[in-house]
Amino acid sequence: MAEVIWTEPALEELNAIAEYIAIDNEGAARKLVGNVFRSVSRLETHPESGRVPPELLESRYREVIIGPCRVFYRLDGSSVFIVFVLRSERDLRNYLIDRLDL
Repeated sequence: MAEVIWTEPALEELNAIAEYIAIDNEGAARKLVGNVFRSVSRLETHPESGRVPPELLESRYREVIIGPCRVFYRLDGSSVFIVFVLRSERDLRNYLIDRLDL
C-alpha cells in the first residue's frame, strides 16, 4: 500500500481553484475538493492507475483527471507525491513556461 503525500504547491493550487469556484458556488467548490481527495485516495492501492500526461510522455509523472482538475503525481518507492493541480482547460506546456519565466 502506497502513502499519498500532498506537496504544498499542489494543496495551494487546489485551494486557489476551489476559492475561484466558491465565488459563484460554494457548494460546488466543497464538492470538487471532496471529489479530488476521494479520487486521489485510490492511488494508495493503485498507484499506477493514473495516465501518463500526453505532454510529458518521457517523464516519470502521471495524472488523475477529476474535472475540472488534472492532478499530477510521481511515484517514489512506496510513496505517491501529489506535485501539482491544474485546471484542465489550461495548457500545461504554456503554464510551465510561464512559471519558469522563459
